Amino acid sequence: MGLKADKWIRKMSLEHKMIEPFCEEQIGSGVVSYGVSSYGYDIRVGREFKIFTNVNSTVVDPKNFDEANVIDIETDVAIVPPNSFALARTVEYFKMPKNVLAICLGKSTYARCGIIVNVTPFEPGFEGHITIEISNTTPLPAKIYAKEGIAQVLFLEGDEPCEISYADKKGKYQKQTGITLPRILK
Repeated sequence: MGLKADKWIRKMSLEHKMIEPFCEEQIGSGVVSYGVSSYGYDIRVGREFKIFTNVNSTVVDPKNFDEANVIDIETDVAIVPPNSFALARTVEYFKMPKNVLAICLGKSTYARCGIIVNVTPFEPGFEGHITIEISNTTPLPAKIYAKEGIAQVLFLEGDEPCEISYADKKGKYQKQTGITLPRILK
């Protein structure tokens, strides 16, 4: 990145719509912080959640996911049961340039509470909301605050665009909106 990281993120988001909606500063008073940080961008979790349940005693199968494994809720504060798991999505919609890869890591505020956030890399050329995986590793119920920070995105800029982008491959999660469950192309 030729510019300072925070200036580069602003430029890419404002001129190229890499992140929408884009928060130009870090918001942190009374909330789990979000927005531009020194070398990344803190993403927010949306209001929609898919909470895993064992009520139907089905098997979690990534090749044939049964929607009976989850319950859908829309709320400002989601409760993830003890030793359980939830899916959510970002408030932000991403349009990754063909020469940029992003890696996402959970925020320390949640990690210190036993909440592990996993997000797979944002490949060059990817476009869409990001599906967020949230694990509650504690024996206690855990609160997740919608519209507040959940993870930090770090951007890696290559010297030139990749040969075949996620868009070129017609990736199965391209242009996803909302929470996208696992799927296999047939």
